[in-house]
Amino acid sequence: MTPGAHGGADADGAAEHPSPWFRAAPPGGPVQEPAPADDETIGLRAVDPRRTGAPEPPAAVVQGGRAARRKAARHKGRRGAKAGTPAGSGTGARAGAAPTAAAGAAGATGPAGTAERPERPLTRVEARRAARAARPGPATVASRALGEVFITIGVLMLLFVTYQLWWTNIRAQQQADAAARKLQENWAKGEGKPGAFEPGQGFALMHIPKLDVVVPVAEGIDKHRVLDRGMVGHYNKGGTKTPMPEADPGNFAVAGHRNTHGEPFRYINRLKPGDPIVVETQDTYFVYKMASILPQTSPANTAVLDAVPPGSGFTRPGRYLTLTTCTPEFTSKYRLIVWGKMVEERPRDKGKPPALVD
Repeated sequence: MTPGAHGGADADGAAEHPSPWFRAAPPGGPVQEPAPADDETIGLRAVDPRRTGAPEPPAAVVQGGRAARRKAARHKGRRGAKAGTPAGSGTGARAGAAPTAAAGAAGATGPAGTAERPERPLTRVEARRAARAARPGPATVASRALGEVFITIGVLMLLFVTYQLWWTNIRAQQQADAAARKLQENWAKGEGKPGAFEPGQGFALMHIPKLDVVVPVAEGIDKHRVLDRGMVGHYNKGGTKTPMPEADPGNFAVAGHRNTHGEPFRYINRLKPGDPIVVETQDTYFVYKMASILPQTSPANTAVLDAVPPGSGFTRPGRYLTLTTCTPEFTSKYRLIVWGKMVEERPRDKGKPPALVD
């Protein structure tokens, strides 16, 4: 057989056989045929590492037949594509195309896997519509305005309550103390003799030892000139006019606030029969003992100021004391009445009565 019959000879003169089953014998030795390979090796022959000098990677042992090996090869190619293996490495065209597809998919989806479209600037019409949609509607504006009104009213009410319950007491107490000091100064100068007094003019001091109360007594029951200034007012007009403490007989009647504006009569409901009440004038101490109480009556019941008040327990004219105030607390719906009966009239030059010393 001539060398040309099988495709020519190599540089050593050995004939190159076209079949993979034949390999030329080396010089000086017999021809040795390699072991036959399976069909898969014939179809796709991997590079022999012994020829390239590269170390041969360890191959995983695949159990099973030819179908199992093909399946393992395909699975390996998919893993390489997911891991970002470059095109043409190991697993062929499928492995090279996988990273490109994965990159395209990642660019088309967001972090949560939802499709995202590239943003574009809004047109003028779209911008106007978005601005109109962002504006609050009439109902929202009205509700906000109403809420602000309610908040303002609430703040004003809180300020008013604070003024009534706290500041009026402080201010009235200051005014009452100033009136008491002025009254004592006038007494020291010889002024302020019992007689006719101007409305709002102070002429006496009332002591209620059990309640630790010392308050000026002024002429009249005017709210702004007398009662709101922390003082006690003497009933001196019309059908409610009552005599002075020195009158014999006579029912000396006064009014005072129970709450706010100094609240001198706040706790007169705690008085018990026999508790002393002292009215001090320039020359005399008039000592009364609490006799009875009317917890609630109408504001129109002026009979409680009579010479012999009904419901007081008194049966004949005498020298009496009547204290009136509002009830229940923080309202002026009804009146609370306390009556006392004089037990001592003591000149001031004899010193204070025992009720003020004990």
